[in-house]
Amino acid sequence: MNKARLYSVIVGPHVSEKTAMMADGNNQIAFKVAVDATKKEISQAVETLFDVKVEGLQVVNVKGKTKRTMRGKIRKKSNWKKAYVKLAQGQEIDFAELT
Repeated sequence: MNKARLYSVIVGPHVSEKTAMMADGNNQIAFKVAVDATKKEISQAVETLFDVKVEGLQVVNVKGKTKRTMRGKIRKKSNWKKAYVKLAQGQEIDFAELT
């Protein structure tokens, strides 16, 4: 896989209370990924960009919510994809050091 595709597969980290608990307990990290990304592409991108070993991977398609605007129109937010990446024992990604 080429370098440009690696950088476009991972959109960014997904930070919430649930992902913080998963990071502490299960050594899992959640990422927002491209909608057309496959499991193989996601695992290769995480391994090469963050220099860690991926042990497991789960991918979830998240449906966009419908919202009402101020004038009463209904708008739909776009669908997106989330990946839960389980890292090997002793591996971790510190996002504070990456910036």
